[in-house]
Amino acid sequence: MDKETGFRRSVQMCLEHIREAMLRHRWQEAADYMASYPQILEDRNGATAVPYKEVVWRICTEILHHHPRATMESCNITYERMKHSGVKLYLTICLEHCFHLLLNGQMEEAKQQLSVAESWRYGKESATQHHKVQLIQAYRSLLDYIIWCDKRRTRSKNNPFDSDHQDLHNYFRQASVHLQEILKSPGVWDPFILSYVEMLEFYGDHVEALNVLNNYALNKRFPPNPNAHVFLYQFLKRHNTPEKKLIKVLKNLHVLVPSHELMLEYSYFLLQSEKIGDSQKALGVLLEMLDFACWRSNLDVWRCLQAVVQDLRLRDDWERIVQEQMASRQDWWPVLHFTSFHAAKDSKENPQLWKVKSSLLKILCPGRTLGYSGKKR
Repeated sequence: MDKETGFRRSVQMCLEHIREAMLRHRWQEAADYMASYPQILEDRNGATAVPYKEVVWRICTEILHHHPRATMESCNITYERMKHSGVKLYLTICLEHCFHLLLNGQMEEAKQQLSVAESWRYGKESATQHHKVQLIQAYRSLLDYIIWCDKRRTRSKNNPFDSDHQDLHNYFRQASVHLQEILKSPGVWDPFILSYVEMLEFYGDHVEALNVLNNYALNKRFPPNPNAHVFLYQFLKRHNTPEKKLIKVLKNLHVLVPSHELMLEYSYFLLQSEKIGDSQKALGVLLEMLDFACWRSNLDVWRCLQAVVQDLRLRDDWERIVQEQMASRQDWWPVLHFTSFHAAKDSKENPQLWKVKSSLLKILCPGRTLGYSGKKR
């Protein structure tokens, strides 16, 4: 066995001991082994240098975060050393260092870390580096937003022209610059969106807030994101938007997450609508909710389904409509909702649910002999 192969095998064995100690939460033992592992950084193979540096960084920080005798100073020293172990990881480590400082309540230090990282440059900027700089700028803006929130709570309400209000507006402008930029890039930016919209609403710029939310939810360049539609719906509801627009947003959300809790509101809107066919749509929405076990014992969903069925029964073709919706469910829905076990459980724990489900049994599953008895146990 040559020297290089022996070295790498020793390093691999050391890593396995570290992993075992961490899995068993033996942090001191992991730290002792970790003292030897960084020798791998002496490996001159450029192809493996960066992955090993990242392994060392991540293991070191994980041990320090859990070690009972670790201090903020030791964590900060480790972060600073790892930042300068390789330029390719510098920005990523800066961002994680910021998160660590925030978790320990050191807001100003975290903001300073991001400011340093934002101004850092090395060689020709790559696309990856540009994206990380954008992300760091966005998080710095998020810290400006947090400071803005604190100052908003403590500002003087009597004099809108005092220094507190001016200071508040300065933080809004600082935060807005980079939040606007990050939201132009396709991605999932939920906390940034919510922060920016809250500030826009505070200053009464509802038009811009709506534009931001519409773009986030409907721009096809962005990945499908149920939260984007939820944020848009909540904003529209806060501002007393007509039901027609609310229904449109919930319809888009239904496509992405048919089990979402807002589908119950969607069903109520459809049930109250005077548009022909909306009750039929509500039936489909509610049955899709009940396809998921999380809604199986929800009385509100079953009551809404009962109301929809009662509304549909005013139509001559109601049986056909119900059976078309239930055709693909007959093999498995009874097992999900209408067994003797469900009957015993519901009648004991939720008699009202048992009563509603019993009234729907023969409508949803006609001609079937099921264990969900109509007699209370």
